[in-house]
Amino acid sequence: MTAEEPTRAQGAADAGQDVAYDAVVLAGGAARRLGGVDKPGVRVGGRALLDRVLAACADARTTVVVADPRPTARPVTWAREDPPGGGPLAALDAGIRHTTAESVVVLSADLPFLDEGTVRRLLAALHTAGADGALLTDADGRDQPLVAAYRATALRRGLAALAQEHGGLTGLPLRRLTGALDLTRVPDPVASFDCDTWDDIATARARIREHGHVLDEWISAVKDELGIDLDVDTKLLLDLARDAAHGVARPAAPLTTFLVGYAAAQAKSGSGGPEAVAEAARKAAALALRWADESAAKSDAAPDATPGTRPDAG
Repeated sequence: MTAEEPTRAQGAADAGQDVAYDAVVLAGGAARRLGGVDKPGVRVGGRALLDRVLAACADARTTVVVADPRPTARPVTWAREDPPGGGPLAALDAGIRHTTAESVVVLSADLPFLDEGTVRRLLAALHTAGADGALLTDADGRDQPLVAAYRATALRRGLAALAQEHGGLTGLPLRRLTGALDLTRVPDPVASFDCDTWDDIATARARIREHGHVLDEWISAVKDELGIDLDVDTKLLLDLARDAAHGVARPAAPLTTFLVGYAAAQAKSGSGGPEAVAEAARKAAALALRWADESAAKSDAAPDATPGTRPDAG
């Protein structure tokens, strides 16, 4: 990846920020290559695959999950194709019936590295290109139609035509729909990675523990577990923890960051948002630095002090 690619990717994500959309997540497959296990419930980084995908489309107006209902980290609308197990086109048709937005993001429930930025890049590509859909391509250049943004009218029109032609949608492959659409493609070998086998699961679990990913993954997992929807400057908090550990004592680091979070939640403004966290962290970091300065200067503060005159001497 070149230095320019992240900038272009961020620019594309920003371009999709104002696009309203609904999301349809297909989560009812048989997972035969996983031995029939409940794949959407398999955990990667402590979170179910389905919850990871739901986090990526958290700003959708409506999120429809086509599967039998289950507990999820975010509220969703449930749908089911009839009969259950009728394949991706039948599932997509069941899901899109609950949507009203002009743009629909269609996702499978086994994408451990999908994030909000990727969803927004797909939406931006959809509207910039003027196509029927924008989908990711994987590391081998293959289309991933279940990591895509589509125009709802194009999906409904295509699904209706296929249903009329074949007397229904059960058992029809997804390519019967996508092959008739005008599609634009967005290469992304990471976000398009899906978990079809236990080797894929192992690869995903190993990757999130790599040095460059583990902190972001852990923070995301904790926020989901605690029901916190808050973006904070983790570098700011890590710098504060370092200052408290070095300037006061090692146990001061976690205790200080806890107190900062508590103070932000109790802020008089009542917002408790990223600004409140940043302000509380700034104050605590300044205090830690003053504390450290006093410690460094104590030998010069009273060079003629008499031993045994400390307040606790006795």
